[in-house]
Amino acid sequence: MLSGTPFIPETITVHLGTPDSNAPNVTVDFPAYIKNVASSEIFPTWPENALRANIYAIVSFALNRIYTEWYRARGYDFDITATTQFDQKFINGREYFQNISYLVDELFNDYVQRQGSVEPLFTSFCNGTTSTCSGLSQWGTVTLAQQGLTPYEILQYYYGKDINIVKNAPVKSAMPSYPGIPLEFGSAGNDVRSLQIYLNRISRNYPAIPKIPAADGIFDDATVSAVRTFQSVFGLQVSGIVDEATWYRITYIYTSVKRIAELDSEGVRLEEITPVFTEDLYIGMQSTEVSMLQYYLAVIGAYYAAVEPVEITGYFGEKTERSVRSFQRVFGLPQTGRVDRATRNDLYRAYKGIAETVKPDYTAVALYPGTVLREGDSSSSVKIIQEYLTLIHNTYSNIPAVNNTGYFGPITRQSVTEFQKQFGIEPTGIVGAVTWDAIAGVYSDLKFGFDKRPYQNPGYTITG
Repeated sequence: MLSGTPFIPETITVHLGTPDSNAPNVTVDFPAYIKNVASSEIFPTWPENALRANIYAIVSFALNRIYTEWYRARGYDFDITATTQFDQKFINGREYFQNISYLVDELFNDYVQRQGSVEPLFTSFCNGTTSTCSGLSQWGTVTLAQQGLTPYEILQYYYGKDINIVKNAPVKSAMPSYPGIPLEFGSAGNDVRSLQIYLNRISRNYPAIPKIPAADGIFDDATVSAVRTFQSVFGLQVSGIVDEATWYRITYIYTSVKRIAELDSEGVRLEEITPVFTEDLYIGMQSTEVSMLQYYLAVIGAYYAAVEPVEITGYFGEKTERSVRSFQRVFGLPQTGRVDRATRNDLYRAYKGIAETVKPDYTAVALYPGTVLREGDSSSSVKIIQEYLTLIHNTYSNIPAVNNTGYFGPITRQSVTEFQKQFGIEPTGIVGAVTWDAIAGVYSDLKFGFDKRPYQNPGYTITG
């Protein structure tokens, strides 16, 4: 959850003991968890303003544990423990105090946040009698409420003047922050950008890890180098690929160096989590990312009989929605017609499997390799795109010819940029799915006289 905007999870999984004990886990509705903790931690006879201040702190504490994946990032299968030695008190199966239950129904989706930061504040607290701490004193809130302070003023007294109370945060199903697929050279997306931001911040504490000059969401050579060094420093297999183990070690170290799970957190700024790519795609949208979605669906639809193919228009209309639903049905996803993170990951996996199976020959053109190509890259895919651009140059002289070296240098970037300008694509000089497909289409028309892209006339169909 660390890479996104905080929200209220539908459920929370509680370990009924210390982290390393063999106690069982229980998963409960989030409001029920807050009611349980509040009924276990505070007294229903306290002034209402004291109760409200404590409930805000309890909610924020739990959300911080979930937001930072404090336990899950270290390999545990729960979100929080039931013991005050580590977290807050939870008594499985207990009854709730009625007035506390009513207040939680009102407040469970409100939390405390430090101004300028987005994460739920780690609102540490103690009872203020048998134990004291740098955070909120539970019994101290009673005195402050009796003096006439509001819940917000009570929270300010303990956590500082620079706090906000976020109201009515959305309720969603919690998803692990790990993307679900390994991130590697050529990967692109918001998860890659988050990874780059994490590594750049970690490098301030661990200078051996090189800075990534452009945290732009494209997994380039600089990102590979930073990942490999991180893996070496922290005793992981040095592959340059971010699998689940590497992802969670990175997020754990990032949380630690920024002290996000501490009261004096450095804070996560809004610009650190602002997506550079559209998160979800749905009907009515029009963009390059919709074109990329349609390209994947067109290819998958050509090889999977049950997936409805779609034209690449850049507009997400009813036909695209039907195609998405058919894909979701085949791959066992909720048939929403909306492309969320899970659908996007399965689309990529299905496409990548086809791209690795369907090899180009002299009678056809190649599928997009599934990895972004940019200046500095070297690969057989770069050589293919150089070959296509050189032939296109014979008809469109403003598009420079390039040598088929396999190295993506400045001339190749210039050629790609001029092609993009010529054919109405954002002139980035980077070859993603949309640019690759456009280059392949023009190449096919010029070389063969008609469209011989594999998804237009595949040689086989997958029926499973």
